[in-house]
Amino acid sequence: MNAVSQTVMSPDKDWWRGAVIYQIYPRSYQDSNGDGIGDLKGITARLPHIAALGADAIWISPFFKSPMKDFGYDVSDYLDVDPMFGSLSDFDGVIAEAHRLGIKVMIDLVISHTSDQHAWFVESRSSRTNPKSDWYVWSDPKPDGTPPNNWLSIFGGSAWQWDPTRMQYYLHNFLTSQPDLNLHNPDVQDTLLESVRFWLRRGVDGFRLDTINFYFHDKELRDNPALAPERRNASTAPAVNPYNFQEHIYDKNRPENIAFLKRFRAVLDEFPAIAAVGEVGDSQRGLEIVGEYTSGDDKMQMCYAFEFLAPDALTPARVGEVQQAFADAAPEGWACWAFSNHDVVRHVSRWGLDVVDRDAFAKLLASILLTQRGSVCIYQGEELGLTEADIAFEDLQDPYGIQFWPEFKGRDGCRTPMVWDSRSQNAGFSTADKTWLPIPVEHVLKAVDTQEGKPETVLEHYRRFLAFRREFPAFAKGGIAFNPVEGSVLTYRRTMGNETILCMFNMSAEPAVAGMPEGEWQTLSGHGFDSTIENQKVHLPAWSAYFARHA
Repeated sequence: MNAVSQTVMSPDKDWWRGAVIYQIYPRSYQDSNGDGIGDLKGITARLPHIAALGADAIWISPFFKSPMKDFGYDVSDYLDVDPMFGSLSDFDGVIAEAHRLGIKVMIDLVISHTSDQHAWFVESRSSRTNPKSDWYVWSDPKPDGTPPNNWLSIFGGSAWQWDPTRMQYYLHNFLTSQPDLNLHNPDVQDTLLESVRFWLRRGVDGFRLDTINFYFHDKELRDNPALAPERRNASTAPAVNPYNFQEHIYDKNRPENIAFLKRFRAVLDEFPAIAAVGEVGDSQRGLEIVGEYTSGDDKMQMCYAFEFLAPDALTPARVGEVQQAFADAAPEGWACWAFSNHDVVRHVSRWGLDVVDRDAFAKLLASILLTQRGSVCIYQGEELGLTEADIAFEDLQDPYGIQFWPEFKGRDGCRTPMVWDSRSQNAGFSTADKTWLPIPVEHVLKAVDTQEGKPETVLEHYRRFLAFRREFPAFAKGGIAFNPVEGSVLTYRRTMGNETILCMFNMSAEPAVAGMPEGEWQTLSGHGFDSTIENQKVHLPAWSAYFARHA
């Protein structure tokens, strides 16, 4: 049997372990029809960029039919593409081209809630006796007419909305137009799992599961307890949001979810080499929940929490603390790390407010992210070193930002269109007179065409470093061990089998010196950093790194 036929017959079930996954926000990647909004044909046209970058897979944010109140995270039909993005055949085109280029395709599944325009909810709200009356979370009011309990929506206000037809409240953890499905109902579970099979049959390689810890609610609808002020943090909701004032033990994070995740995994296992990554949003127990959902080999392959997506500054100590906390909470689990995504301020801005050399900062952060133990998500545009866009209130689209403006400006600043060609209209994203979100001038100056082929740019660093990463299996699948922090220098070793790679990072705008560990080390090249060794001391310029292999 030759190597090619063997690969076809027995695909790598562990391809996801240590994979680099490139997240595409479809509204903002590439517009193929001139309406100012990105689409599936646009994604297909730009897949060579992702292949050249060296990513293993793409994750596409929702493109299903939707009224777009939350830009696709309010699904009105799980089995079809919204016309805004194209058609099912256009999606098949994405799959075909991605697979031709050796890229896996993961899609975003939003099954904790639907749009209020979904046919299921339209039927459910029509009466208390219809066949789908129990497909959503309905409850009578308290005797005084107020909501059943104190649960809050993450988008602000009560998590309960009154429906005059049923004379009941329905639960919505997000927008009022996003009613929560009742996964305590086995018919709901069965129908959702059949939609999973629909996309697997079309050739997808995996899923990103939105708000995976929100699937179940407490059947008794008990009040959440108050959370002590000293335990609050802004890792999953902005500090101005009263959602942070509760301990969310009844409206999410329910133990019943474990059995459903096992059912979900069983469906994945009906197909070869499928993987799923769950989004766990919880400010107090995030890593603990990740551990629960990834333990054994019968639930999620991997999850990501919000530790590296939070506002907390990224320091040498912080990196080690997060990895140790993950190892303690999820000893059997596998993490998927990201510094940026479609919900948070871009990390170059979030952590680099006072940094003068943003490009050097971006390159260092990329190298830290890409050498962590776990899989990695790269968010579109971070490979260009894009900063958070400053969107004027009148241009805002995000309901979250509109609700909490100006203390929280929402998520539009990280969702602006991708910039491809600095000489073209709308930086090559669209031929429309106006794009759905404005494109900042400072982004145009960082377009792909301005960076390609120039070794000193952020884009070429990502390409170079991803190629460097592929040379050493320890980076993708190995263990990690941290050395004591020396000032601004973060040091750890990645080990797999007989291979040990030393990684040293100067997380400072000032040069630093750190001691080499004992032993024989061979300095590695090809990663793009210029650090030197003198008398067993590593001299690291500002925002620089050093790598060596144990000889």
